[in-house]
Amino acid sequence: MNNLSDGYAVFVKRDCATCVLVSPVLAEMRAAGLPLTIYTQDDPTFPDGMDDITSDLSLEAAFHNDIETVPTLLRIEGGKEKARAVGWVRDEWLDLSQLPDIGSGLPAMRPGCGSKSVEPGIAERLAVEFGNVPITSRRIEISEIEDDAEACYDRGWTDGLPVVPPTRERVWRMLQGTNRAPDEVVGIMPPDLVECTVEKVAVNAVMAGCKPEYMPLVLAAVEGALQDEFCLHGLLATTWFSGPVLVVNGPEARRVGMNAKGNAMGQGNRANATIGRALQLIVRNVGGGRPGEVDRSCLGNPGKYTFCFAEDEEGSAWDSLAVERGFDATASTVTLFAGDGVQPIFDQRSRQPEDLARTFSLCLRSINHPEMAMIGDAILVVSPEHERVFREAGWDKARLRAELDELLLMPEADSDPSLSRKDMKMPTRASKMRPGGLLIVRAGGGAGMFSAVIGGWVASGEKGSIPVTQKVSSREVSE
Repeated sequence: MNNLSDGYAVFVKRDCATCVLVSPVLAEMRAAGLPLTIYTQDDPTFPDGMDDITSDLSLEAAFHNDIETVPTLLRIEGGKEKARAVGWVRDEWLDLSQLPDIGSGLPAMRPGCGSKSVEPGIAERLAVEFGNVPITSRRIEISEIEDDAEACYDRGWTDGLPVVPPTRERVWRMLQGTNRAPDEVVGIMPPDLVECTVEKVAVNAVMAGCKPEYMPLVLAAVEGALQDEFCLHGLLATTWFSGPVLVVNGPEARRVGMNAKGNAMGQGNRANATIGRALQLIVRNVGGGRPGEVDRSCLGNPGKYTFCFAEDEEGSAWDSLAVERGFDATASTVTLFAGDGVQPIFDQRSRQPEDLARTFSLCLRSINHPEMAMIGDAILVVSPEHERVFREAGWDKARLRAELDELLLMPEADSDPSLSRKDMKMPTRASKMRPGGLLIVRAGGGAGMFSAVIGGWVASGEKGSIPVTQKVSSREVSE
């Protein structure tokens, strides 16, 4: 609290009908000899006809005294607040002032207006300017003649698309989305092996266009990406197509409005788009993973901007991906997969689960190369209409997976000598997928008998990348 003179302090603004209403009351208090300091937020001459008005155009006094509504009357003793009245309630002002006839001609009660100090954008500015804000990132001054967006391009902070300039106010607002300290080290970010703090995550989340409520999921994505099993450094350095694919499960996905239904892997949903983009910007701006440098991808894929979606758990009879991977159904998780682009599956004719499973297997066989086995993981994204075929037949995910395991065994007759299967020391009955390499999720619109395959990095497995699932920290959410 800001030190105030003993007596009374009142916070008002002209642009408030209730403040105008109580102006005569302030004159009554002064006339009765009460020591009253008037802080005005928008017009140094308000209230009209009164002297000794204290301008609070900077809103510093309002900020330090936690003023959310005007008018607010404070009684100060020994430099400390003893009582306050918010808005105009005659009984409360009478109790504070001890003037029996105070505001006798006014209504008994009128609500106040919002203090300028809590207006959107202003509250964050005041916190940064007058508060003890623990933001330690290096500040870069942008000249008045520079365009903020272009300045971000010029400094190499973008992925090729415009970013939101990370002002201190925006970063501070983003930090309100997490309970974790700004200086907490989330992990060591490759390829430059730089400490990645919560604050650095917030900076890049701002640039990506995230809302503060996305921070728990962004932090979980970063923690997952930094697990050794995911092999982020290798994923960056490979000439292959892959980048991180994020699949989100649990109540956090629903809380922030992630899309798991129509166009789930496409554009149009802010949470989907910006959470995945935030991770990619962190890899670029914190870790130094920039294309043409450590990022050596030959062709890349559009998902390297962002590739993030939620599993559709609503109304599903299947265990979610998170449950399959050992987490409670109430947990919020982010699963990271080293994935490529989307390969469509077209099957509008199959009405029996065996037929549809065969369709899935044929499409899965084609990833990377039809005759290469156990070197690339995959995500099978099953649409609701295709899932219905299995559900009506009593097939759960485990039953579908068992059928696919059999269908994906590669007979010796399929071998292509040009691929030197013998030299690769491949068994003659190798499975297309390595154990644990096929993830199955449910997502998509209610209409359309189309599913999809997201192929994985050819270095999938213990010597490359293994899908990882990171639970959202219990410090972030109540589950």
